[in-house]
Amino acid sequence: MDCLTRFESPQLRKLHSGKVRESFRADERHRLILATDRISSFDKVLKTPVPAKGAVLNSLAAWWFEKTRDMCPNHFVKTVDPAISLVREADPIRLEIIVRAYLTGSAWRKYQKGERTVSGVSVPDGLTKNAPFPKPIVTPTTKEASDRPISAEEIVAEGWTTRELYEKMHALSLRLFEKGSAMLLERGIILVDTKYEFGLIDGELVLIDEIHTPDSSRFWLKDAYDKNPESVEQLDKEFVRNYLMEHKKGGDYPDTLPEDIVAETSRRYLELYQRITGSSLNYPQMDPAERVMKNLNREGFLKEGCVVIVMGSPSDIPHAEKMAERIKQYDIAVKMRVVSAHKNGEKIPVILQDVIQCHEPVSIIAVAGRSNGLGGALSANLPVPVINCPPFSDKTDYLVNIHSSLMMPSDTPALTVVDPKNAADAAVLCLNTPSLKQCFREKILQVKNQLDQANATLQEQQNV
Repeated sequence: MDCLTRFESPQLRKLHSGKVRESFRADERHRLILATDRISSFDKVLKTPVPAKGAVLNSLAAWWFEKTRDMCPNHFVKTVDPAISLVREADPIRLEIIVRAYLTGSAWRKYQKGERTVSGVSVPDGLTKNAPFPKPIVTPTTKEASDRPISAEEIVAEGWTTRELYEKMHALSLRLFEKGSAMLLERGIILVDTKYEFGLIDGELVLIDEIHTPDSSRFWLKDAYDKNPESVEQLDKEFVRNYLMEHKKGGDYPDTLPEDIVAETSRRYLELYQRITGSSLNYPQMDPAERVMKNLNREGFLKEGCVVIVMGSPSDIPHAEKMAERIKQYDIAVKMRVVSAHKNGEKIPVILQDVIQCHEPVSIIAVAGRSNGLGGALSANLPVPVINCPPFSDKTDYLVNIHSSLMMPSDTPALTVVDPKNAADAAVLCLNTPSLKQCFREKILQVKNQLDQANATLQEQQNV
């Protein structure tokens, strides 16, 4: 099964790329959050992705957001793709509110060393591994380069948020945990611990990020816990952490996973989704990047393809706008950039990277006259069609400078089209999508019919 490890498009402005999630601007008040199949552990992203992991994380979080909306407002709007959600833009509060119901993980390791407080919360003596606390405890941490435990008093003193907001976050987290625990227990699952994140939208406190997913929570099967509490196996990505700890060498964890561990991790994620929601994940067996493109296009966030017009000077903008207007008639996205091959050529690699990494069909129009190094530089380094369409002030300018666009270096297959409308049509046709080819077939047929009609009219006039 293919994996979705990244997604790039010149049509979407990327706002943030984290260990697992990437976010893009949708509009002024919304963003798209994509959960990739990347997996992280011990503050490091592994080189080996896990199939369907991102779709499980996103779809499961969306399911929980809907189930808990009545008790806590959240930023979720709708699912765009199994791995993508449209959410409202929020001002995040840089804290993770962790709720723990059992003594396990890092808390147990510290407890063994004699510590009896977790983030300022006291825990009793005499507890064993994986034992339940008398009641769930809240242990917040900061969201920094390296997260650190922090007490309620320190949160206020250090200015992370106000006391009033923290107390509200504290109370909501316990309520969410109580509801989640009850719902999961009905499905034979114990919610061991989890983390919640909050933000502000128009001054209202809302739940953001994710909720009760395998990446943010620990889960145990109740039957297994009842049989042997101290050795119960987790259903979340602790399976991967255990593998890494078992194969640690010289203080370093492995950065890749073997095929059997990847397959088992993917199976566990999918099984957990089905256990929690009661239904299988709707996950089409197709290339995930292709699926994402299709769904983003259906929802109106992406056009079918994109033409990037790269100009050598701001004075070329009117020339480029003529082509952009023509291209948009085909319902194709247009992005314009100003980069001089001679004066700020260091910017060219940025364009190269954007285009090489993108997933949708893309073509380039290079707008540069006189010494046209721009079209050559783009064509020599990009695996997409590049069309030179230089601007000319008059016929003399054309005669003197056309050759700089026609004479490209070897192994530089840039095309040159003089007329802006023809260049625009050529760039669109180079995208080579079925719908665009059909559009041009209809356009050609229309021209043929017009010519046939003109001939028929002339013949009638001549026979009179």
